[in-house]
Amino acid sequence: MSVMVWIGKAAEAGVLIRNGEALQTASKITAMVLDKTGTITQGEPKVTDILLTDNNPDALDERQLLQLAASIENSSEHPLAQAIVDSAIAQDIELLNIDIFKAISGHGVEGMCNDKALLFGNEKLMKDRTIDISAFVSQAQSFAKEAKTPMYFAIDNKLVAIIAVSDPIKHDSIDAIKRLQRNNIRVIMLTGDNIGTAKAVAKSVGITEFFAQVLPEDKANKIAELQSENEVVGMTGDGINDAPALALADVGFAIGTGTDVAIESADITLMRGSLHGLADAIAVSKATLTNIKQNLVGAFIYNVAGIPFAAGILYPFVGLLLSPVIAGAAMAFSSLTVVTNANRLRFFKAKDH
Repeated sequence: MSVMVWIGKAAEAGVLIRNGEALQTASKITAMVLDKTGTITQGEPKVTDILLTDNNPDALDERQLLQLAASIENSSEHPLAQAIVDSAIAQDIELLNIDIFKAISGHGVEGMCNDKALLFGNEKLMKDRTIDISAFVSQAQSFAKEAKTPMYFAIDNKLVAIIAVSDPIKHDSIDAIKRLQRNNIRVIMLTGDNIGTAKAVAKSVGITEFFAQVLPEDKANKIAELQSENEVVGMTGDGINDAPALALADVGFAIGTGTDVAIESADITLMRGSLHGLADAIAVSKATLTNIKQNLVGAFIYNVAGIPFAAGILYPFVGLLLSPVIAGAAMAFSSLTVVTNANRLRFFKAKDH
């Protein structure tokens, strides 16, 4: 009864549960790992800055560079790539055909367009390809301190531009994270973004512990590391690359506005897309387990008290036996007590402060 009422109560709060085990485990979570993009942030990044360098042999202007960048990113599934494409479309820039395309997991993309070798990604990608970016690292770090993600764009092995993208923080992320922390839950941010941007976002939402530049395949390893520290780990994410971590976590929470793969990998889905759903799910889970324990105590009291009487413990002394009518009434009253107590959950309200 308690579980049935809880499922309905959780659904009212926009929380959908996939299995009963997650109900019990959610109340025991000691560490909550949050993906950054689309979980803490809105997942709708926008281009904010385009910085042209002096290594532009073809004298391409900002519009032409954006055309090339958007053309190669059009084949990528990364949220930041979509921001580049959307920016070009908003300016009525026609995308070009890419002859060769390759996604470099956790680093960026490369390809060929009109006999130009294009390379677009993070600082590590540029260093791996021995592209000199030293004169512009400070500017990129300035973007990162403003919680923007700087991306380097190289043509024919020369850095031609830095494009900065910003993903706004959800309006209620800060309050939701504070709710988790007040419940003594260790909140950790996980992101593939650079350290500067990750630090700026973490600071703005009140998170002191974060991991940056984490490759998609390493996210699950971070979950395993926390579990090895005897933490009961919850993982919240929305992307395809979050799926292994969601599956490995003790309880996986998927943002309902995310990908189908993430939702299928998680135990609980937050339909509202708000991190308040996390705190609500944990609060309702704790209330449900308390309610179940109350029901068990109530049921045992009736049985422990009634069985000796039904067995005739008083008969040798006073000749009294338990009437079947009374036994039946006691059993019915026991069930009524459990059902009534379970229905008390319907009036439970998670505190949002």
